[in-house]
Amino acid sequence: MSDQVEKIAIIGSGPAGHTAAIYSARANLAPFMYEGYVMGGSAGGQLTTTTDVENYPGFPDGINGPEMMQLFRKQAERFGTKMVQEDVQEVDFSQRPFRIKGDKTEKLAHSVIICTGATARRMGVPNEEKLWNNGMSACAVCDGALPFFRNQPLMVIGGGDTACEEAMYLTKFGSKVYMVHRRDELRASKIMAERTLKNEKIEMVWDSVLIDSIGTDFLTGARIQNVKTKEEKEIELAGLFYAIGHVPNTKIFQGQIDLDETGYIKVKPGTQETSCEGVFAAGDVHDHKYRQAVTAAGTGCAAALEVERWLAAQGIE
Repeated sequence: MSDQVEKIAIIGSGPAGHTAAIYSARANLAPFMYEGYVMGGSAGGQLTTTTDVENYPGFPDGINGPEMMQLFRKQAERFGTKMVQEDVQEVDFSQRPFRIKGDKTEKLAHSVIICTGATARRMGVPNEEKLWNNGMSACAVCDGALPFFRNQPLMVIGGGDTACEEAMYLTKFGSKVYMVHRRDELRASKIMAERTLKNEKIEMVWDSVLIDSIGTDFLTGARIQNVKTKEEKEIELAGLFYAIGHVPNTKIFQGQIDLDETGYIKVKPGTQETSCEGVFAAGDVHDHKYRQAVTAAGTGCAAALEVERWLAAQGIE
């Protein structure tokens, strides 16, 4: 372990992590970043598994997700962010400076910004890997407006509030939206369920589960099975969206900081502060409401500004 104590250690390298790095590096705080490799899906976060990003300001013609994250990375690097492409395996927030242990690199740091994100739950059907981002997605708000989904039949898997919201959002673009739920009534709140069931463009597929996605290079349909009758049927589609929840990447922080009942990091209202003084969180690791690149970047900025003020108050410049 290096004897040098970093002023800021950033764990994670999605929009939140890189924005935090850009702001803190420009403030001459020389942040050290663990980019992650496996824990968040890949270095660069969920956007590295997205094809077209059309809703991030500043890119009127849209941009490829991995390319966008490379631009984020170059900007953070330009201002002097030090990076290692390692997952963090262990942290110790019980004493200061904090200890962070990566795959190979162990660091001490006066402050930490956690930006490890969340991973969308998947179904694991046979064709999922092949057709992911080729008609299959876990974010209707991110991808639903893409040209190849317009005026085409679409499908949402799930039955909670998020699934209802995504299905209703997709009705703006698709010719029809199938909503597949394994039960015979929605789990969503009463008002959300009522709105969904009243929407003429949404067709409910009750008591059913997804067996597989269909398509060679791009999604063309879905195979659905009724859980009661075991009958299978194929539905022609242009888009298939999972709305079955996300899992925050917070396993290594259990027992170190306060998490909510679903594993998301709790931050103090109006701040990016966690329950441990000197440790901050940004992005999807604490935000289970918006989960957008632009909101993640915003909280990354906020976390960096708060860390800068906190370090100054500690006499660490």
